Amino acid sequence: MTAVPRSVVEAVPPVPDRAALLAFALVLGAASLVTLVAHRRPVWRRSVAPGQELVEWALLGRSLGTVRTWFLLGGAIFTAYTFVAVPALVYGVGGLGFFAVPYVVVVFQLAFLVLPWLWRLARRHGWLTPADAVRSRFDSPTLALAVAVTGLLATMPYVALQLLGLSAALTVMGVPADSVAADLAMAATFTVLAVGTFRHGLGAPAAVAPVKGVLAFAATALLVVLGLRATGGAADLFRESGSALAGTPSGQGSLLLPDGLGSAYVSLAVGSALALVLYPHVLTPTFAARSEEVVRRVSIGLLGWTALLAVLALGGLAARADGIRVPPGHAELALPALVRDLLPSGAAGAVLGAFGIGALVPAAVMSVAAATTFANNVYLEYLNPTALPEQVARVARWVSVLVKVGALAFVVGLRAQDAITLQLLGGVWILQTLPAVVLGLLLRRPHRYALLAGLVAGVAAGTWLVAAQGFVAVTRFDVGGTTVGVYAGLVALAVNLGLVAVLTPVLDRAGVARGLDSTGTGIDGKIPSEWEVGA
Repeated sequence: MTAVPRSVVEAVPPVPDRAALLAFALVLGAASLVTLVAHRRPVWRRSVAPGQELVEWALLGRSLGTVRTWFLLGGAIFTAYTFVAVPALVYGVGGLGFFAVPYVVVVFQLAFLVLPWLWRLARRHGWLTPADAVRSRFDSPTLALAVAVTGLLATMPYVALQLLGLSAALTVMGVPADSVAADLAMAATFTVLAVGTFRHGLGAPAAVAPVKGVLAFAATALLVVLGLRATGGAADLFRESGSALAGTPSGQGSLLLPDGLGSAYVSLAVGSALALVLYPHVLTPTFAARSEEVVRRVSIGLLGWTALLAVLALGGLAARADGIRVPPGHAELALPALVRDLLPSGAAGAVLGAFGIGALVPAAVMSVAAATTFANNVYLEYLNPTALPEQVARVARWVSVLVKVGALAFVVGLRAQDAITLQLLGGVWILQTLPAVVLGLLLRRPHRYALLAGLVAGVAAGTWLVAAQGFVAVTRFDVGGTTVGVYAGLVALAVNLGLVAVLTPVLDRAGVARGLDSTGTGIDGKIPSEWEVGA
């Protein structure tokens, strides 16, 4: 079958598409309202045990089953920005953009090993956040605060990026991102979401996550059929997109990896995978599961979301083959523009609304995770150590609102590139908590001050490497006359781990106190059999 020649399709239409906008508003509005009426339990089971207010609000009393956890965790990991950013990268650079596919495969292998084990520890010791684990293991409020602040700084731009996903959908329907109408639409959506999470906590995204999952998979399947039909089949899709990519800047227009980028591809996948399992918005839905077995089953089932991401990544190639042309620096419009071109207005708006729902779940989970971290590890630890549990929960509720207000102000007041840059740095920063949050629980206990020094040094080194490259994630080194690209987060992690390894014996010999370990895990320096931990 021969592909039909395509004319150039502009991503931004000259006038608003009213039918598409109406369908978009109906789909997104209906999903937003679900967050307002979300009820975690029947009326007769809504009583909260004294002292469990924050556990109930932030983790739903650790009661989620397999299906709800699968939808919630998958919905938190695969965000609205993911749905547009991965196809955008493939649209812009070709094969290198597919690093996200092996990245999520690696993530879910790590999740299967790490998350059930962390859930068991969290349930046993009452942890709500990664910083709680550090506080319990190392008896160091300062190290726990450093982990908490790193998590907060890494999460905040992630929330803002959800708005950019909504903005991309509005733009291709004729509502410019910098218009008052776009700002009002995003403000209305996040206002409803803020009220829902304030009232129901994690129950709000848990209620809408199944809606997101069903619509996202259905919309993606529809795009596969229509995209292959429009381009003439898989062979023609790759041939046409390859020809289109050949006209991009040197070194970036290829379906295959250019020479010398193999190490960058692998290190990006591995480093990003290690970072993702450390984000508070990934651990919060995990800790909300009702059993370790639920977490294990969900970790296996999450591979289904990988297929979704792979197909969406191909959407970047389909946009190239379809003749989609985006404004310079706005490749995130490629997939939404492809949707608008392949479907009638009303149907396109509904599909874009389905992708817009992708912003609600992660934004809500991230705000709950950030609020819980602040309330438990900053407010209770430093600002009001005598606060009652209901006071801590109240603080978390209000902070969850402030997180969304801050994200909205960030996107409205600053350039989109600023949020993208900070999210890139956030991945580098959160990776530096790996030694304290995971390795410190598994291996012979590193010294708490060595971990603190390593964390600070890793964050500083990673920030410098990214900034020195012009805010690009890959750092280049000359090795034997060959240029090798490595993910900056991994280089910073090597600095972090090296400092921990050097300082731990030095501090021990100097007699610096370690603090009381209240977990009893991994103190023999061995990975426990089948990831079991001591009592």
